[in-house]
Amino acid sequence: MNELHIWRHPKPVGAAGLCLGRTDLPVDPRKARRLAHRIRQHARRHGLPREILTSPLRRGREVGRWLRRWGWTHRIEPGLIELDFGSWDGRPWREIAWAEVAAWEADFAGHAPGGGESLDRLRKRVAGVLVQLAAAGRPVLAVGHAGWMNALALHGRPGSPTAADWPAPPRHGAIRVATLL
Repeated sequence: MNELHIWRHPKPVGAAGLCLGRTDLPVDPRKARRLAHRIRQHARRHGLPREILTSPLRRGREVGRWLRRWGWTHRIEPGLIELDFGSWDGRPWREIAWAEVAAWEADFAGHAPGGGESLDRLRKRVAGVLVQLAAAGRPVLAVGHAGWMNALALHGRPGSPTAADWPAPPRHGAIRVATLL
């Protein structure tokens, strides 16, 4: 079956309390290796290809490097990158003005937090990546980000999501499987 198996990257070092989108924080190498091992086991168990796509950010890329050491093909997929939070990115949430957060919540899908990327744009980017991956005609394994995975969870739903519709972020290392059409 033509499916996407996507895992959320390991928890980055120093991310506590930060608005984290494209800020490129490191991950503990042991956690990257542990997730790579889980992906390798999943692929063996389900007869999936030994190829992994990752976000260009270190928290995804380091998992791919472990798999490459074990003979896998590792490709960076720029479309898997996390939501761009613009000027908010990498800042502590407590330093972001409540009025700015409220403006985002009021137009959750259309507002670009910190002047970065709106959720509507993220959803379009996710849809484009899914079309590209579906063209491969085989199962795809990937390591991505919570925002991307949440947009995937809402893929195909009509209308724009509100803050209440947005899923809780998947835990680090969690997998989501989606059918590629």
